[in-house]
Amino acid sequence: MKEQQDFRMLDSTYYMPAFSREMMLVRGQGSTVWDADGKEYIDCVAGIAVCSTGHCHPDVVTAICDQAHRLIHCSNLYYIPHQGELAKKLVEITGMHKAFFSNSGAEATDGALKLARVRTGRKKFVAFKHGFHGRTVGSLAVTHKPAIREPFEPLGIPCTFVDYGDLSGLKKVVDRDTAGVIVEPIQGEAGVIIPPDGFLEGIREVCDKSGVLMIVDEVQTGMGRTGKWLAIQHTKAVPDIVTLAKGIASGFPMGALLAREGLEFNKGEHGSTFAGGPVACAAALATITVIEKILPDIARKGERFRKGLSQHNPRVRGLMIGITVGENCPQVQKKCAEEGVLVNCAADGNLRLVPPLVITDDEIDRVIRVINGALGP
Repeated sequence: MKEQQDFRMLDSTYYMPAFSREMMLVRGQGSTVWDADGKEYIDCVAGIAVCSTGHCHPDVVTAICDQAHRLIHCSNLYYIPHQGELAKKLVEITGMHKAFFSNSGAEATDGALKLARVRTGRKKFVAFKHGFHGRTVGSLAVTHKPAIREPFEPLGIPCTFVDYGDLSGLKKVVDRDTAGVIVEPIQGEAGVIIPPDGFLEGIREVCDKSGVLMIVDEVQTGMGRTGKWLAIQHTKAVPDIVTLAKGIASGFPMGALLAREGLEFNKGEHGSTFAGGPVACAAALATITVIEKILPDIARKGERFRKGLSQHNPRVRGLMIGITVGENCPQVQKKCAEEGVLVNCAADGNLRLVPPLVITDDEIDRVIRVINGALGP
């Protein structure tokens, strides 16, 4: 307890109060974490869909430690160990042509916006209401939530927001100065909102007719989260640019953007000191190897959640689950934590579960029992 009190005091004294926090997690293994008081939880937050292979997966830990013993950083002034190999692997699993690495999803979004502008010569973007693409100035410009965007305006990137699922509205605002349409194939921060059938294919059609680039934000939905490497792969739509992060390296900070043939940065158009460093690339390669083995089972695990939570009409795509709870969502989140299950409230009173992809059937069943108990009949 003293350790937790010391951290609370230090945090409140020296750290900017940008976050609301209730506990300190000090250890994790698989789908389980422990707080500073020694209490155990099944973690269905997973660092917000980051800990894809679970906490401290031994293969990922070994890859990180082995590389850290050899070379931690050298910058992109030189060829970087594992970088080309990782780029090749990501190209293969996404169907894109080339990759560029970043340190986060927001940076990947910024890179995608820059690439769309420089290759099309156009300046404007279209995004969707309730969408989330990051908190840097560039990514915030295409993020809808007024409460987090408006205090920092003007953001310098013109963007029009359309209702998610509204193709007719999209057609009305796309014009000859639109560089790209950016969309989440499932809206994560909004509470796991799955689009209507044909919506993503419709965006592709609108973009094709107008010479606009389709940018798909797979930061939360990618890396096997929905049972396929990308959520867009559940549809027939093929994007021009894809962004990745979160689950790409099992918790080691990393992001990536990938683009189809004919779309790439030329020398000097983009860069980063840290992006795609040796340790990050080693962690990502190990992560992909683990996910390859468990990917075929993710849809089945999602169906186990769906059946167990059916009385609450969950929205499920693989291990991405949303339940509309309403204004009581914070209380439900607290009850679940008291019973040893971590979940979180996304926007609009939606309970969100994005557990590690390695979660077991027994752990799923326990989570279901706790959530059903917290929500009641």
